[in-house]
Amino acid sequence: MPLVKHSSYQGPPAYCLNGHFETIIPSLFRKVADLSYVRERINTEDGDFLDLDWAIVGSDRLLIVSHGLEGGSDRHYAKGLAKLFNSKGMDVLVWNNRSCSGEMNLKPVLYHHGCSDDLHLVVKHVLSLNKYNELYLSGISMGGAQTLKYLGEQASDLPSIIKAAAVYSTPCNLPASAATLRYRSNRFYKNRFLGKLKSKVRRKALQYPDLIDLQLLDRVQDFDTFDTHFTARLHGFRDADDFYRSVSADRWMEQIQVPTLIINALNDPLLEGACYPEAMAENHPHLFLEMPKRGGHTGFMVSGREFTWSERRVWEFISDQAALTPTH
Repeated sequence: MPLVKHSSYQGPPAYCLNGHFETIIPSLFRKVADLSYVRERINTEDGDFLDLDWAIVGSDRLLIVSHGLEGGSDRHYAKGLAKLFNSKGMDVLVWNNRSCSGEMNLKPVLYHHGCSDDLHLVVKHVLSLNKYNELYLSGISMGGAQTLKYLGEQASDLPSIIKAAAVYSTPCNLPASAATLRYRSNRFYKNRFLGKLKSKVRRKALQYPDLIDLQLLDRVQDFDTFDTHFTARLHGFRDADDFYRSVSADRWMEQIQVPTLIINALNDPLLEGACYPEAMAENHPHLFLEMPKRGGHTGFMVSGREFTWSERRVWEFISDQAALTPTH
């Protein structure tokens, strides 16, 4: 499909001076009220668990949301999507990656950008309920990468009940996104993410003290070192570079066979280069790439509006696709 040449996003409130303000302000201060979940726990095949948070209004259509790095169903962007889609009459399921639901998972592994196998398990669980006629997928940041990887991996085996997907602020190319965390201008994000992940690994060390070198962990100051010695080691990769290359979503995106929207702001401080797959989108029958000039990373705020532009744009795209399918 052709690129979406003219984005409808008109820009953030005046106090959001640049991409950093657009990213940090909603991350720290945005709240989404009047939304409650019903939690369900499912078991994984390797003896672990996943916590699923449901926002149900009685629809036969469901949106499955995958959250970002060190996020969860409680993050503003997940709750914003859930509340908006509920208000439009669609059920929502936000699944929490392992260790991200408020309780440490059981196995030595945690999660990462390529954990599409857990998303696959969530989809299979939903199918087993025989409750929905149509499924739609959305993901934010890391969750967007998981979603794109899943769609490409499954390709012709994708359940026909999955009709479309929309993701935003997504590191389509993980090596390019990881490189941005080496910039001095991105120290805030590096320190914030790294601090949370190091804290989580310390908790994992209580379960598996012989597996994790806490003295080394204390010396880690950058993501390349962390991902080499912890993410890669826990999940079976050689080092950080091997991990980034092996799980990068753009290795699978060519195979996607359902309408899929990717929204990545051009001033996103955590995306660059191949995270904007223009050539692929131009020649792909199912990929729509929209690149607003503003928005930051998971920002897209609109003055005086409860929901962000990206949330409303995800609804617009998915509801357009839903209109193309028969109502059951």
